[in-house]
Amino acid sequence: MSSDPQAKKGMLFAALAFVMWGVAPIYFKQLLHVPALEILTHRVIWSVLFLAVIVGILKQWHKVQFILGKPKYLVLLVLSASILGFNWGLFIWAVNNDHMLDASLGYYINPLLNVLLGVTFLHERLRKWQMIAVALAATGVAIQVISFGSFPTVAFALAGSFAIYGLIRKKMPVESLPGLLLEAFILLPAALLYWYFSAPTMSSDMADNNWQLNLLLISAGIVTTLPLLCFTAAAKRLQYSTIGIFQYIGPSLMFLLAVLLYGEAFDMERVVTFACIWTALVIFTWDSWRFSRRQVVA
Repeated sequence: MSSDPQAKKGMLFAALAFVMWGVAPIYFKQLLHVPALEILTHRVIWSVLFLAVIVGILKQWHKVQFILGKPKYLVLLVLSASILGFNWGLFIWAVNNDHMLDASLGYYINPLLNVLLGVTFLHERLRKWQMIAVALAATGVAIQVISFGSFPTVAFALAGSFAIYGLIRKKMPVESLPGLLLEAFILLPAALLYWYFSAPTMSSDMADNNWQLNLLLISAGIVTTLPLLCFTAAAKRLQYSTIGIFQYIGPSLMFLLAVLLYGEAFDMERVVTFACIWTALVIFTWDSWRFSRRQVVA
């Protein structure tokens, strides 16, 4: 354990962020009777308000104004916002339609997809053990496709959308918080139009809802934003390789919730795929740790 106080705070923030992401399905399960697109609408609307308050408290409006003066950044933010909105909506649908194991698998796959995108678009080079990890993960998926005749579509859609979103944000010199506020604001018109023109549901009129349901719906903004604030605080205090170790907390908690609390079937099809992915991630994490140690020594 590091004796650096900032590093200790960083580890605490990282653990909080990934634990909150990991238990987020418990929140969405409370809204099973609310359509996924309606939950997504609330997630966007209340995220805009909550993020605007945080940006104001942290006095970062000048950073938002700077981005608004860069048309190229705004075009990229429209693209990243669209991908993020898709990812948010699919995650809600997956959790509330008994595909939480697929969501867990997707976020286990995500680091490996990040590596492939880095090689493809950022001209990064794969180390030997990274290649072995990626090949092992691909083998697990191939076995599922060949032996069981199914492809983990939901898992790859979640992993792929989040990996592409991360790639766009990595290549764009826009800070996390102001960028997320603008992304949520870009999604806001579509959310408001959906809320206004969609067919009425039992929960669409907040004036008719009880206060408990309205509190849950409004909390979508906090559930979305609070883990990100903790992650940002961790990123400022820790090396990226250290944060990478924490990222498996989220999908591991989702996995445990899916199997132990919500009774999703962990059948042989999933056993094979998860076993390959878990082994690949052990290799990947060990190689990343070994490489970071060499960099420090050098």
